[in-house]
Amino acid sequence: MSGDSLQNDQFDTLFLSIAQHHEKGAIQLLDTFVSFLARKTDFFTGGEEGAWEKLVMSTFRKHEKICRDKYESTQKEKRQREAARKAATAAAEESKEVKKAEIKELTDEEAEKLQQELDSEKSGDTQKEVSKVIVEDEDESEKGKLLPNHGNGCDLEKYKWTQTLQDIEIRIPLNVNFKVRQKDVVINITKKHFMCGIKGQPPIVDDDFPHEIKVEESTWVIEDGRSILVNLEKINKMNWWSKFVISDAEISTRKINPEPSKLSDLDLETRGMVEKMMYDQRQKELGLPTSEDQKKQDVIKKFMEQHPEMDFSKCKFN
Repeated sequence: MSGDSLQNDQFDTLFLSIAQHHEKGAIQLLDTFVSFLARKTDFFTGGEEGAWEKLVMSTFRKHEKICRDKYESTQKEKRQREAARKAATAAAEESKEVKKAEIKELTDEEAEKLQQELDSEKSGDTQKEVSKVIVEDEDESEKGKLLPNHGNGCDLEKYKWTQTLQDIEIRIPLNVNFKVRQKDVVINITKKHFMCGIKGQPPIVDDDFPHEIKVEESTWVIEDGRSILVNLEKINKMNWWSKFVISDAEISTRKINPEPSKLSDLDLETRGMVEKMMYDQRQKELGLPTSEDQKKQDVIKKFMEQHPEMDFSKCKFN
């Protein structure tokens, strides 16, 4: 981050506080600031005629370029992450289909046994599948959790939230008998906290996030004067949230169902990351070491080979 960025960032809280007093948004805020320059400084009269205009246009163009470059970079990253998420799901489904196809390689004896099991299921012997459901339901870590909604979030009494790996979207009904404008609401978003409500009334939401978000990339709008739509960008883009704020009921992230995609849609770097994630997931399902575990084991093995005089028989390696 440049020195200019650091210097500008330290005033964000102050500017946001000032902006809250401007009902008409950025245009009114800009008018207030220019008025300040005219009344309290020699901005317009301290140089040659028209010099202020060149300075203003140069400054605005500089920050427009920074803003557009950052926006394009963020959008590209979102597309890559979303494609990676979809590709991981599609590849997992493809892996299941390959496993099904492997049935063709069974011996005659194995095929006959499999057919008997299928016939038994058709006749009503479904105890095996029922037991599987019971085992999943008895998982202590999943007890009391809610099923995700269609957007991989949760429909709660006061609001509804959805998510992708990149961001969180919250729709908050205001439940008032008038058309709400910007001056009527109070919204405060920080890296770890969210507060939203109608002025003069108790907040609808006032709680900490379970994970950090990017404040500078967060936005909100009033929809039809009746609800607020908030979009928050996650800092950790490889993690599903189990709740929007810490006091919410928890959803089961195991039940999240991301949309499918293809590995061929990805660039080489993103594809490599997805393939590693898929490999580690398969290894975990089979009870085998992940790529990181294998690296650790290789280091330990090399160390043991270099020190044959040491006794490692009673050592436990995690």
